[in-house]
Amino acid sequence: MYRKRMPDTTEKDTDLRSATVTEGVDRAPHRSLFRAAGLDDEEIHQPLIGVANSWNEIVPGHVHLDELATHVKEGVREAGGTPLEFNTIAVDDGIAMGHEGMRSSLPSRETIADSVELMANAHQFDGLVAMASCDKIVPGMLMAVARLDIPAIVVTGGHMAAGSFKDEPADLVTVFEGVSKHQEGELSDEELYDLECSACPGEGSCAGMFTANTMACVTEALGLSWTECATFGATDEKKREIAHKSGAEVLRLVEENIRPSDLLTQEAFEDALRVDLALGGSTNTMLHVPAIASEAGLDITLEDFESLAAETPHLAHMSPAGPWRMEHLRDDGGVPAVMAELAAEMHKGRDTIEGRTISDRIEKATKGDTVIRSRTNPVHEAGSLAVIDGNLAPDGAVVKAGAMDESMHHFEGRARVFDSQGAALAALDEGAIEPGDVIVIRYEGPRGGPGMPEMLEPTSKVSGSPRLSGEVALITDGRFSGGTRGAAIGHVSPEAAAGGPIALVEDGDSISIDVDDGRLMLDVPTETLRDRATDWSVPEQSVSGVLEKYAAMATSAATGGVLKAPPLSGVQIELPTKSEPTT
Repeated sequence: MYRKRMPDTTEKDTDLRSATVTEGVDRAPHRSLFRAAGLDDEEIHQPLIGVANSWNEIVPGHVHLDELATHVKEGVREAGGTPLEFNTIAVDDGIAMGHEGMRSSLPSRETIADSVELMANAHQFDGLVAMASCDKIVPGMLMAVARLDIPAIVVTGGHMAAGSFKDEPADLVTVFEGVSKHQEGELSDEELYDLECSACPGEGSCAGMFTANTMACVTEALGLSWTECATFGATDEKKREIAHKSGAEVLRLVEENIRPSDLLTQEAFEDALRVDLALGGSTNTMLHVPAIASEAGLDITLEDFESLAAETPHLAHMSPAGPWRMEHLRDDGGVPAVMAELAAEMHKGRDTIEGRTISDRIEKATKGDTVIRSRTNPVHEAGSLAVIDGNLAPDGAVVKAGAMDESMHHFEGRARVFDSQGAALAALDEGAIEPGDVIVIRYEGPRGGPGMPEMLEPTSKVSGSPRLSGEVALITDGRFSGGTRGAAIGHVSPEAAAGGPIALVEDGDSISIDVDDGRLMLDVPTETLRDRATDWSVPEQSVSGVLEKYAAMATSAATGGVLKAPPLSGVQIELPTKSEPTT
């Protein structure tokens, strides 16, 4: 517990970062504004803890975060701090999916990180509790935490319970694939409506090992959230206890000056990637983890994923590939139990935000025998995520190998090329895609999209179709939802808008996929590709506002799609061409 201070202008605690805005005669106007916001003398002079909350009334994973924040703030107050809650945005990928709104998804990650940084620096918070549940919001918070490097804890909001349809577990992906089944005549109107009403029963992030829950597990494995925070559900009483403890614990971090840079080490990222691979996490981690590491001053690349995947077994057959949801993983021991199964590779001496080491977490893990398999009986010998390259993806591409049929690990097909996701969806709806096709969707990368939209709708139309599932591959310079399954290869780099080879593919070209050997090849003579390149030019974009700015600054998916501003070097002072008259 932090030592409480009563106001005393003769003895100021200048070790606190917030002393910049609360202490001394010159800060009387600042204190006046704090008083106007409802703070008293004691609260003004205690450590100021920012509670960055992405609550809103749109995203199911976030609708309960206002209530959860009350427990965080109670913990802060009891430990001698002053909680100051503020909000940032959260985009619901499921609602944004399949239309222009999905272009706003990945750019929101940067906005979240920027807004939290701006609030924390403007008001000189001593510490931070970041609250989020879904998709880009957790990565955005983690980027801000790493960038600010002030004492911080992350509270992930928890998953929703699995739904039920025809006595089987259901989730959001079940509904997306149900639309395809309906179009194929496999589900009636009434059945699709029943599925729509029962798959997502309440608040929390979607129930499978999709991007939201993958990033919650990554956060816990990094040591930035409380033990078992990732797998307790949104409505679990234990989640409220964790929120309260996290609020109190951040004061210890402030007093001992324990910062994210003390925890976000190369070893921490390696451990987190192993947990991700063992759980069969989302391919989006290959976009988000490098971006978070970059903010921490570290370099995590696709090669790191590739090398760790070769030696990390896939241990949990989670939805969308398998039958298990987050509540089952929780009951089987959660992230600590996964780390216990990987104990030989874990960096067990690492510290975490709660003052326990990874070894402590592993020793107290209780593992069931339902979801998390033993190393001697894995779902797959190698990790569920794979990096592939070749002449179609010189800088790499990614695939969730653990969520695709073994028969598709080696596949050769004819290209069906589309310059947007919308065009591909129209072809699928018209029945124009045939078994043996390789759907190529391009100009959907970070710069070309712009915004690198997720493509759960086209992959669900393929996976949910008895005619196409296991018979059609999909390749894109865009990205896929964590709910994607099947032969879906994303993040093809360089992207088409940057002049990558994917821009040169034509209908009918032969494309070969070899996941086991990590190869993605366009079987077209080099001379033919050179001829095509001479006729190629970057398509014009009709975008404005935030997407225009994003397109100008976005980097390759191979490096996390982070933003980089043009260099300021070389700027010249412009002198007037003639003297101004003097008076």
